Amino acid sequence: MKDRLRDLLAKEESRRDFMKLAIETGLFAGVASTGALSSMAYAIGGDIPRVLGEGESIYKIKGDVSVDARKANKNTIIKANSFIKTGSNSLIIFKVGSDAHILRENSEMQLSGENFVEEGLRLVTGKLLSVFGARSQGSSHTLRTTTATIGIRGTGVYAESESDHSYVCTCYGVVDISASKDNSSKERIVAQHHDAPRYIMKNGKEGSLIVPAPMKNHDDEELLLVEAIVGRTTPFSGVRSYTKPRKSY
Repeated sequence: MKDRLRDLLAKEESRRDFMKLAIETGLFAGVASTGALSSMAYAIGGDIPRVLGEGESIYKIKGDVSVDARKANKNTIIKANSFIKTGSNSLIIFKVGSDAHILRENSEMQLSGENFVEEGLRLVTGKLLSVFGARSQGSSHTLRTTTATIGIRGTGVYAESESDHSYVCTCYGVVDISASKDNSSKERIVAQHHDAPRYIMKNGKEGSLIVPAPMKNHDDEELLLVEAIVGRTTPFSGVRSYTKPRKSY
């Protein structure tokens, strides 16, 4: 029994070491390939985060989740104008076209667009991690929360939407943030790796509703996962703050 326990602990340590090494050496640059995805699954001890094909929207669903006011299941199709809602102890990981999202518990989001091309989304309440594919010339994407408008330019973003403030972390890429109630409170963020998280307040001094915030409640493991289901990887080759997966998806 002791020998078996020692072997299991050694394997788990090996998995953690492999995960860290794989990210740092750029293994996930080919994350869409079967071999790389299999390596990722081994590293995190979970299912292979395969690329979702045509006719598939949902990678994982847990608990009480509805899409367009109907209870969702693994076969539910989510379009660019769908409304998604999660209950307590629930979540959904899904894609729409070249964009992918993790909507956490007790959250609501309204997508806008046509067919499977998102043009915008409104995080009514709750928490959302999103990665966005590059847009064609002249097209754009806008994320709205209770207190902010975020112009997306092909990036990864984590957002929380509360009644009196919002939280936005530009995980990588470029966004333009503006406060909903004050046009003079605005900022362009250019981030490589969670460089400039922000709170956007509902009330406060004119021109000063956007303030620095800590990096919180999301991690690089989740970004790797959602990029993987749309056939991409994160732009950074190493995860400087990585210690272990925050959640087991």
